[in-house]
Amino acid sequence: MSLSFLLLAVAALCALSFYFGRQRAVALSGGRYSNLHSLPAHYGTYVALWCGLPALLLLLVWHSLQGSIIQAMIISELPAEITGDAGQLSLALNSISLIAAGNGQHLNVVPEVIDAGQRLANLQTIANAAMIVVMLSGSVLGVSLSYRKISAELRARNNVERIFRWMMIACSAIAILSTVGIVFSLLFEALHFFSKISPVEFLFGLEWSPQTAIRADQVASEGAFGAIPLFVGTLLITIIAMCVAVPVGLFSAIYMGEYASPKFRAVAKPALEILAGVPTVVYGFFAALTVAPFLRNNGAVLGLDVSSESALAAGLVMGVMIIPFVSSLSDDVMSQVPKSLRDGSYGLGATKSETIRHVIFPAALPGIVGAVLLAVSRAIGETMIVVMAAGLAANMTVNPLQAVTTVTVQIVTLLVGDQEFDSAKTLSAFALGLVLFLVTLGLNVFALKVVQKYREKYD
Repeated sequence: MSLSFLLLAVAALCALSFYFGRQRAVALSGGRYSNLHSLPAHYGTYVALWCGLPALLLLLVWHSLQGSIIQAMIISELPAEITGDAGQLSLALNSISLIAAGNGQHLNVVPEVIDAGQRLANLQTIANAAMIVVMLSGSVLGVSLSYRKISAELRARNNVERIFRWMMIACSAIAILSTVGIVFSLLFEALHFFSKISPVEFLFGLEWSPQTAIRADQVASEGAFGAIPLFVGTLLITIIAMCVAVPVGLFSAIYMGEYASPKFRAVAKPALEILAGVPTVVYGFFAALTVAPFLRNNGAVLGLDVSSESALAAGLVMGVMIIPFVSSLSDDVMSQVPKSLRDGSYGLGATKSETIRHVIFPAALPGIVGAVLLAVSRAIGETMIVVMAAGLAANMTVNPLQAVTTVTVQIVTLLVGDQEFDSAKTLSAFALGLVLFLVTLGLNVFALKVVQKYREKYD
């Protein structure tokens, strides 16, 4: 039985539990719900929760422990010459997994590994069957106990609200712990990188060439990890993109919110927001096949040396992609400005443009700052457009007509392929990710300060 089918079975049991729990509450009420502490639906929900939650908790615990327990059982049966070497053990475990999945026909391994693969397949089958039994038993036990507890005096609503409160706390904790885990995973690997490469060299170096050689006599055997060219390229493309997205997005939001007719707005706003749904690879094709040749050909006419892959092409297309973020969010924020502020401005004799500049725009500034911050974060994190339109060359230049690269592009490049995770080349991706995280955090703090300042002014 697949996991999805098992979850559907648990969901069906929850639905049946809700029905029978509600029917029992209706029977106890004698036709008058006032005889019950809670509504019949609360009793049904109470039984349904006791049906589903034990099953889901058992599934979570089972999946978290099953792999390590089965792996320990398999390793205990392998010969000492395999378990004694970490590399051979890792290779043997990979082969065992392939054999268990039925994909090991081409492998040339010892009979012990083949037997271990067959045993792994048997253990997984037994474990999955046991998991089904345990989950269904937990659901049945939960339904049985909760169904027996149903009475007119049972505070079903309070119990249900308490369970949902703890579920929301658990979801919040998962979100927070996920963030903490991401930060620490970046931090630990970045510290590992900085133990090999000086932070001063990384943060202030002017040459980026992480291609470390295998032999000491090869060129650039130690690599160059100066990240300034990546930071400059990221900043350059982001500035170009924001120079396109912010003015166009804000002016289109002002027009659609304050000047456009309802019919035009009903057509123009959805059409503009379609840009946000276009895949970034399509923008990359557009930048590489249309915008970049256009800039190169017209630059040649003007006597400019425009590279085939330029920061200007990537920035322009990225700015077009980001326009809906600025426009839609700014429009929504400005539409929430109280009508009393508009009426007060018009009552004092202000024109529409003066009202927009001196009343609506300042009042909506916290939300507009948030929209611009979202656009900046989107521009900093974009990868596909830069790969296809700006290239991979880590050039130290602020000339938008030259090829540059960004931090995110280099992170992807460094982690592609078979790489050793203890090499400086691979670990540099985590250092770049940590810097990117700190920059984004700084932008968030700055935006929060701006929002707090103007919120106090307009409250």
